[in-house]
Amino acid sequence: MAIKITEECINCGACEPECPNNAIYEGGTQWEFNGQTFGEGAAAPSGAVGFYSNDFFYVVPDKCTECKGFHDEPQCIDVCPVDCCIHDPAHVEDEAALLAKKEALDAIRN
Repeated sequence: MAIKITEECINCGACEPECPNNAIYEGGTQWEFNGQTFGEGAAAPSGAVGFYSNDFFYVVPDKCTECKGFHDEPQCIDVCPVDCCIHDPAHVEDEAALLAKKEALDAIRN
């Protein structure tokens, strides 16, 4: 399951540097995946939609592994001062899928 950031976000930015997959972006910022740049209204390569925000930080589901393979818990959830980083029921994945995604992201980075 990916993490999402709710509209309660105060745009403090605490979550962004904590993400080991660079899956968190400031609202209105274009996001990158596998050498391509995407913006408002763009679907993720997986087909995921509805995660982009112009108003507050957002998480790209295709890049979120809930920190599996890096940390025991999602770091964005741990550092968020207003508890707006939550598990996203629209993007449910089990641990095996999250670890496989991490490996795929590692291959893209290397």
